Amino acid sequence: MTSTRTVLVTGGNRGIGYAIAQQCVEAGHRVAVTARSGEGPEGTLTVRADVTDGKSLDNALAEVEDALGPIEVVVANAGITRDTLLMRMSDEDFETVINTNLTGVFRVVKRAIKSMVKGRFGRVILISSVVGLYGSPGQVNYAAAKSGLVGFARSLTRELGGRGITANVVAPGFINTDMTDQLSDEQRASYLQAIPAGRFAEPSEVAKVVTWLASDDAAYISGAVIPVDGGLGMGH
Repeated sequence: MTSTRTVLVTGGNRGIGYAIAQQCVEAGHRVAVTARSGEGPEGTLTVRADVTDGKSLDNALAEVEDALGPIEVVVANAGITRDTLLMRMSDEDFETVINTNLTGVFRVVKRAIKSMVKGRFGRVILISSVVGLYGSPGQVNYAAAKSGLVGFARSLTRELGGRGITANVVAPGFINTDMTDQLSDEQRASYLQAIPAGRFAEPSEVAKVVTWLASDDAAYISGAVIPVDGGLGMGH
């Protein structure tokens, strides 16, 4: 039986973030999600925030802590893509993705960590991607941001590991979400061929790894990169 915690999931209104929030509610946690639009699953508190806007995050975190108590678990999931080959990628395509997917994580975690340091307990869980370490043509910006999360989590572990705080990275592969629904049959077949498991994952399979990392059972795991990719990126 794990302790009940206050959990904040960024980008919890759809896809993997929604599944993580849902799973955390089922595990008995008090759960808030940030979203620019839409709502989190039933049983969660949805607060409006944009991870590229520090002021909106200050307001959102204050609202969460007023309603649910000090944040003990933060799941940094909000992310965007602007895919195109490097030769065609504009400065803005690169900067926008880094600002949301990497600097956005910094903004959220920096604010959430204060209550964890005070309470001498914390779980920082960063949602990366198999692409962060495996690479992918057309995703130089996305891969750079997602691999940056590994150095982030490991540096945070060295800073705060002695205070009951862990920082880990979950690296999903291909997951059945709106994003993969847009693939052509040809792309889908080619990706499936590269995945030893021979299938895409369900969002709940990522969510279960996250809830485990948030639990008391995972107290001695920190600075780890846990792939949930059916073997696609083995060893990367």
